[in-house]
Amino acid sequence: MADVSRTFTVASPLGEVVAYLRDFANTTAWDPGTEKCEQTTPGPVAVGTEWHNVSSFFGRTTELTYRMTRDDPDHVVFAGRNGAAITSDDLSFEKVDDASTSITYRAHLEFTGLARFADPAARLAFEVLAAKIVKQMTGVLEAR
Repeated sequence: MADVSRTFTVASPLGEVVAYLRDFANTTAWDPGTEKCEQTTPGPVAVGTEWHNVSSFFGRTTELTYRMTRDDPDHVVFAGRNGAAITSDDLSFEKVDDASTSITYRAHLEFTGLARFADPAARLAFEVLAAKIVKQMTGVLEAR
């Protein structure tokens, strides 16, 4: 099991940050591990919306189905799953001022079955990825 948490501030208003990050298809821009992410549930984004995600992690490409499990004005959560892993991306938001937002990004990765033996090395790789996500997410949000 690997857990990471990062809190950082971006120079972008709260409403814009939440509107952008609540659409998990945008992970292709802010998550360096995501190669492709498409909404598979028709209609507007809401709790229950699902995405098909293709990511490269640990030198391997993997496909997951993500589902939005929480959609509040200051907190969104996405749960991912495939045959080898259970994941979550948990993003909470706080207004710093009219032009800035504090983001707390928490990610969880748990391998299942035989994949669980990759767990110790995955923790280190997950920490490295989290640092890259903060940098990339900040750049994307501040360029909007």
